[in-house]
Amino acid sequence: MPSQIAYARRFVARQLADCPDPTTATLLTSELATNAITHSGSGDSTGKFEVCVHRAPGWARVEVRDLGNMNETPRPQHRDPYDTAEHGRGLDLVEALSSKWGSEPRGDGMGRQVWFELVWDEAEEEA
Repeated sequence: MPSQIAYARRFVARQLADCPDPTTATLLTSELATNAITHSGSGDSTGKFEVCVHRAPGWARVEVRDLGNMNETPRPQHRDPYDTAEHGRGLDLVEALSSKWGSEPRGDGMGRQVWFELVWDEAEEEA
């Protein structure tokens, strides 16, 4: 599955290459894709996840659609900075670095989608 996470990062990097900060978008995509395969049926041998990118001037939304429980809402851990655990900070990063984020059931009823939005000044996009 790590190759699928790398593919998701490359896909988002290509879609948002002309954005002011594509690195943030690829980092947050990596976090959501990792969560999809770690915490949902998407990580099973027959599992999958999808990445969708929406664009408008000064705005982007990236959705990771997984096979997760539609009734569970992913939440940041808000760990203590001195906590030495190696995992559990992905959604903290998403919360800190995105303009907005959330989750909702997928429209097809097959799981949930977790998404983030990035907003920037349109002038930065043209620079």
